[in-house]
Amino acid sequence: MTVPAAPDLPAVHREVRLARRVGDEQVTERHFEVVEVPLPEPGPGQVLVRTRYMAVTAAMRTRMTEVRLPMPSFEPGRPLWGSAVGEVVAAAGDTLVPGDLVHHPYGWREFAVVDEKHARRLDPDALPSLAAHLSQGATAWGALSRTAGVRPGDTVFVSGAAGGVGSLAGQLARRLGAGRVIGSTGSEAKAARLRAELGYDAAVVRGAGPIEEQLRRAAPDGIDVLLDTVGGEQLRAALAVARPEARFALVGALSSQLGAGGGVAGPVELDSALIITRRVTLRGFGLYAHPDLPEEWTAEFGRGLRDGSLVFPHALLTGVEQAPRALCELTRGRHVGAVLVEL
Repeated sequence: MTVPAAPDLPAVHREVRLARRVGDEQVTERHFEVVEVPLPEPGPGQVLVRTRYMAVTAAMRTRMTEVRLPMPSFEPGRPLWGSAVGEVVAAAGDTLVPGDLVHHPYGWREFAVVDEKHARRLDPDALPSLAAHLSQGATAWGALSRTAGVRPGDTVFVSGAAGGVGSLAGQLARRLGAGRVIGSTGSEAKAARLRAELGYDAAVVRGAGPIEEQLRRAAPDGIDVLLDTVGGEQLRAALAVARPEARFALVGALSSQLGAGGGVAGPVELDSALIITRRVTLRGFGLYAHPDLPEEWTAEFGRGLRDGSLVFPHALLTGVEQAPRALCELTRGRHVGAVLVEL
């Protein structure tokens, strides 16, 4: 059954397109264009969603390049996409109706036509704010609780600790019983925030000396768990100080996505002898492989936000035209936590 659209919908809306691919240079607002297009109409099994919030992530920068990826890349002249939440305003399917709040994968536009199977209904009372549904905490929670299996007393190292995943990972490692939590970041100012606000005991700062030496000082007895969003030198350093039976959960590769000059770093060389003799487990974690995890995480996050035991660090820019700026600022390390755009 088709449910008609609300009568106050505009005839046109704005979307952000990739103007040209990114090479070794830094991404700038010149790589994007904001265009006005006719409002789309949902077909059978689809809904029209008015986007309220969208997220930008480091992986988006990689998708703007010519690099071959195990996922679709953005194409010049076409809109970008990414996690977003919004309100159904017209429906031509059987499950969702106008007024439903949903998570969908088509950010970077004010309105989106979404197949019902790609729209996940959200409980409006589950979290204190709609924007909180765009946290990257589900990745941090799943990687720490399921893949790495943090145990009471563990020493945990989180690379990229000031990012969307890392800014929650320190808090969650502590919540799972970790005895000591160490994070890496790009400045002394961010390191101070990690220690003061986000559950970290110590921080390793890129550019303040060799990562391995800093990590050895922060974890003189070694580490039990790594949640890695960076790769590169930080992954090698973590392996060098790993305790026997250490568990590594790999969730990202910022050293490649945001490498020197904005380009892509080369492959990471690891010491296989260390992996073997210390019996280190390295496992990749992808949220797509755990369809039950978003609901579990939402319940955990809601409890933590309401009782004050968790905080959601994020930067919020307003207007779809600010989405390019949001990604540019993220790639330059200007924010702590998630980077969101309110439409």
